[in-house]
Amino acid sequence: MSIIVVKGDITQTKCDAIVNPANSFGFMGGGVAGVIKRVGGIEIENEAISNAPIAVGKAVATTAGNLPCKFVIHAPTMNEPAMRIDIENVKLATRAALKLGAELNLKSIAIPGMGTGVGGVPINDAAEVMVYIAKEFENKFEEIILIGKNEDLVESFSKFI
Repeated sequence: MSIIVVKGDITQTKCDAIVNPANSFGFMGGGVAGVIKRVGGIEIENEAISNAPIAVGKAVATTAGNLPCKFVIHAPTMNEPAMRIDIENVKLATRAALKLGAELNLKSIAIPGMGTGVGGVPINDAAEVMVYIAKEFENKFEEIILIGKNEDLVESFSKFI
């Protein structure tokens, strides 16, 4: 049972599920979602859209296409694509993703910076809230992987562990 911080590409992470900081419509155009769709396949987006609308604070699991995980958990941080959001949405989305992962009895889950891209939430603020929420679920998983593609996010996650 551990929370680990990794610098890397979430689409290459070997775990039970990765989290997509989604929008309520399930569209996977840019940011982390766009990368997940490009690497994993259009079927991930099609399945997410078929579950829409997904409220902020809720999450749905889809197949993972060509990704090395079993599921993609779509946890909206925003209602519409490319919306600016606040820290409360990060908290709600992170909790929803981990709650669904626990309900699915997953052993490992990888979560990128939630809301730190187009959402506009400062990296440090998002990391602090995400680590706080991850600690609430630490006993439900063997591994919660907080993953960042850049050093700033990795450093921010690490300082709150």
